[in-house]
Amino acid sequence: MSLFCFLWVPLFYLFWRSVAQTKASGGVWALIIGSVVALVQFFQGPLIEPGGFGLSRWLSACVDIVVLPALAPLLVYLLFSALKIISGAAGFAGFALLWLIPSAGIRAVTWSAQADPILLVLVPVLWTAIAVGIPFFINIIMNSHPIVIIPASLVILSIPFAAASSYWAFFAHKTMIGILLLVAATAPMLVSVLLSLLRGDGD
Repeated sequence: MSLFCFLWVPLFYLFWRSVAQTKASGGVWALIIGSVVALVQFFQGPLIEPGGFGLSRWLSACVDIVVLPALAPLLVYLLFSALKIISGAAGFAGFALLWLIPSAGIRAVTWSAQADPILLVLVPVLWTAIAVGIPFFINIIMNSHPIVIIPASLVILSIPFAAASSYWAFFAHKTMIGILLLVAATAPMLVSVLLSLLRGDGD
């Protein structure tokens, strides 16, 4: 399981680069900042101490474990694009996946002692669901009719919520709910990958 946590993100990044139509602009920035953030998180520890199966556990998933680690690179990419630090095609997903590689390596080591599949298997999958699923709908908003802005924005908001809630549900041994939320969180990523594969077949 530790090996899965260590390899999932970099292998998924390589897979994504092989099927995606956009380049991962700012890859060096992603690796540098992602490494710094991962080290800061390692030495600082959790911002929210989880307790039991309640709200604090869900908030911990949002801030320390699932949502914020995967959402931060997307926000930084938007900032860098606005400041013209990086340019080119919108490579939100590639930037986010590169950012997450150092964090995945450190977490694989720190979580290995717990041998918990929720941390070592589920969390890396949820990271990629956020890192790829949200950019898919950002690109829809940027390149489609204004009428899609509201539904696409609602989906963007629902992905992190479903990811954090899936983690909480599995931790609370609510397996069926966790599976349903996992499907909801990963569905946009799977659609994005499928469409990328179909576009590649059509080239």
